[in-house]
Amino acid sequence: MGSARLTAAVLLLSLVAWSNLPAQVETPVAARDASLNAGAFGLGFFASPAGGIGLSFRHHLPGRLSYQITGGVVKSSDHVSYSVGGEVQFTLVRAQEHRIYAAGATGYYYAGPPEGNDMEAPWRLGLGIGGELAVGGGFTLMGDLLFTYFSDGSLYPFPAVGAFYYFD
Repeated sequence: MGSARLTAAVLLLSLVAWSNLPAQVETPVAARDASLNAGAFGLGFFASPAGGIGLSFRHHLPGRLSYQITGGVVKSSDHVSYSVGGEVQFTLVRAQEHRIYAAGATGYYYAGPPEGNDMEAPWRLGLGIGGELAVGGGFTLMGDLLFTYFSDGSLYPFPAVGAFYYFD
């Protein structure tokens, strides 16, 4: 497991260090002029073993940095499942209809009766790379591949997916 973590860290640091391209997401509305000095907001759905499952809010700050907050709850009379998480993204490459970013995520997951969590590893931490593709009309699809560390000590690569609508 140690060599996998080291390889992932070296790859991520190499991508960030060698990237000197101006990068920031732009709202995927064709008429909008790209600007590194403007932010963007998005709402959507996100599913990640590291960064939460459910409704998601995303904020692209002016420059290369973005963050998103995700949460969701499913409850029946004797069982509850929920997750809450966040992801920080550092844009590496930006174009009119796509972007590539480095990502770090963390989340807490709960499943079981209201009295106690049945999950053996509820806390997660992920690090990896992702991409976002504009599909038109302000909508985007995104995906991550994060090396996810579980609070029981295990480490696995997992995908994450999301769909967002950006508004001005």
